[in-house]
Formats: sequence, structure tokens, C-alpha cells
Amino acid sequence: MITSRDNGRLMAARRVRDGRDKFRIFIEGRRLAEEALRSGTKVTECFLSEDFDAGDIAGSVDAPVFRMPERIFKTVADTDSPQGIILIAERPDSRSVNTGELPITLFLNGVSNPSNLGAILRTAEASGVTEVMLSKGSTDPYAPKALRASMGSAFRLAVREAVSLDDAITAAREKGILAAGADIQGTVSYLETDWSMPRLLVFGSEAHGLSSEEQGMLDEMVRIPMASAVESLNLAVSAGILLFEARRQLTVDG
Repeated sequence: MITSRDNGRLMAARRVRDGRDKFRIFIEGRRLAEEALRSGTKVTECFLSEDFDAGDIAGSVDAPVFRMPERIFKTVADTDSPQGIILIAERPDSRSVNTGELPITLFLNGVSNPSNLGAILRTAEASGVTEVMLSKGSTDPYAPKALRASMGSAFRLAVREAVSLDDAITAAREKGILAAGADIQGTVSYLETDWSMPRLLVFGSEAHGLSSEEQGMLDEMVRIPMASAVESLNLAVSAGILLFEARRQLTVDG
């Protein structure tokens, strides 16, 4: 039982929550905790509010478990209405993660919104992408908000961080893989694209998209046709449209 908000373990947990520990991640909430344990994430500590019914979770945690009063638990939680469970875990190693069956590696260039990123990761897993790459300066895929939005997909996807776009394109071309970008000004409709061909699929930031220089580095630019009054789509929505068209084609062709 922990009875002080200044307990050393809680202070360390807050550092993880705030992104000041690059080796560990902060997992909050029953469902996300269950997803982490089911995915084999290495948990190092478990914190519970004193009234939380751990059920089967406690027996699945191979790590020290600590309880505390609700008022103290709230000083560690990242949410306004915490569910009573927090796990501290080792940061996943994407090299040990199984890849999907869709011949697409997703590259996210300068994505700054953690909720957007989490939603994209969830869509990426559901569609079956091979791997997700994040550019330098992108938001942390294991930040609490991103984890909640991904609903556990971040634990299971192969996610590579701090990759330069130039290096990703070079590596793709060495393997004979097309480097494609998504942009409203693209020359080819996503419906006319043959998604059975392996691709590095690049999305720009929510605010600025892909610069003209970045677009010039790519082999093709794909667009989503839209009504003339609409300037753009949410980044996660755009990714979902393209990835599930690719999956549809793969399923039909298969």
C-alpha cells in the first residue's frame, strides 16, 4: 500500500507519464491494460486504486502490484476520470513484432497530434500494413493519448521511430518498392491505383501535408477525389480510405 503522493515509485511513474523516461511507457485503463498484457508487453509495475477490482488482471501481471487511495491515484493518472489501474512497462521493440499481410509500409512525416497518430495506428493494424515509420519530430506513438487512441494496436504493430524520409525512400527503391505520397493535388486517384504493388505510402503532417520538395522525392502522388467545397480530410480518415481500398483490392484479387 502506498499512502503518500511523494512516494518515489509514483514520482517515477509521473516521469514516464510525462514522456521523460525514454525506456518505459505509461498504460492507463482496464481495456488498455488488458491489451498490453495480451500482447506480451513487459510490465514492470502495476498501480491500482484501493477500490479497483483487478479480477484476472492481477494474476496476469508478472510485476510488483501497489494499491493506494483514490485521491493519491488521481495524482498519477493521465485522465480526468481514471479507471483505477496503471501499468508501467518497457517500451516495445518493433523488431520483434509480427508484420501484416498488406504490401504497404506507412510513413508518417511530422505527425504531431497523438490522437491522430493513435487512430492511424489502429487503422494500420486493422488493414494489415507491413510496418509504420515515423519521421524525426513526430509525436511519441507510446504517449498516453496516442496509446488510448490506438486501442492497443501500438503494442502489436512494427513501429520504427525517427526515420528520415530520404532514408526510407532510398531503402524502398533498393528493394524495388514504389514510393508514393498522398495529397489532394495528387495526379492519380486512389481508386485507379494498383495496390497489389508494394509501396512506401507517405503522409505529411496534419497542418502542412507534404512540401513540394518532399513530393518531388516520390514516384507517384495519390489523391482522394472530393467535392469541390472540401479542402482536405482528417489525416486518420485519409489513411483509412487508402489502406482499406488496398485491402479490398488484395482480398478481391486473392
